[in-house]
Amino acid sequence: MKKFLVIWAALLVAFSASGAGRLVADSLESRILGATVPCNVYLPEGFDKSQDHYPVIYLLHGLTDTWDAWQKKGHMKGVADELMASGESVKAVIIMPNAGHPKPSEVWNGYFNMPGWNYEDFFFQELIPTLEARYRCGGDKGHRAVMGLSMGGGGSVVYCQRHPDLFSSCYAMSAWLDNKAAEVGSRGKENKLSILCQAVSDHSAIDFVEKASQETLEALRTVKWFIDCGDDDFLLKLSIDLYTQMRSRGVPAEFRVRNGAHTWEYWHQALRLALPFASRNFAK
Repeated sequence: MKKFLVIWAALLVAFSASGAGRLVADSLESRILGATVPCNVYLPEGFDKSQDHYPVIYLLHGLTDTWDAWQKKGHMKGVADELMASGESVKAVIIMPNAGHPKPSEVWNGYFNMPGWNYEDFFFQELIPTLEARYRCGGDKGHRAVMGLSMGGGGSVVYCQRHPDLFSSCYAMSAWLDNKAAEVGSRGKENKLSILCQAVSDHSAIDFVEKASQETLEALRTVKWFIDCGDDDFLLKLSIDLYTQMRSRGVPAEFRVRNGAHTWEYWHQALRLALPFASRNFAK
């Protein structure tokens, strides 16, 4: 009996290790931001033994969180391992860059260009080319996707709106898409959070669709969109407004309202939908 238990335990360890990817803590020096930017990078099983080129997913965190939140709070590695091992998701590199700090009034948070914090320039001019070369991934629209939660969900949408030629899909979870009604914080105060709130209003994803030209709308239709928000989420109306505006302007999008609130429980489950969605929309 004891021998059987030992063998069974060994089999369980072997089974759990099979199909497991690797998480790398990395960083890059940014000339644009004048700072070192940390990130987590998920490398799928087999990456180190191959010379294959992989699709890439940019997975963005929310306000007051940092680059390691998706792993520490969202347990993304376990989800990615499971979905890639089962074939529900293709093997992909997943990059989780830092764009925040737990003290948003004192330290910069956000994915947009703001006075003193040109993060969008950094993301497209430095982060994407550097890390895609470093990790043999991405390289074009057909092999690049972006997704995120809350502040990162809004950032994902706006990045795809402003750069539709660079992303095959966008999955927005509980997205912070505007701040005209002070959904998150007030504008006008002299601190970094108020500057961020103003930037979110200035980069309103809802206004963007409403004002888009026909040429811009055609470009938006080349991106696959998925908007996902909980029925008890305080940002739900923003997701409804974005989907309604996209529908009225003829931009196809998936829209789901599931049971849940603005919580990691919700985003953990959303990731199980998001990775297969991105996989289905990568170039074959």
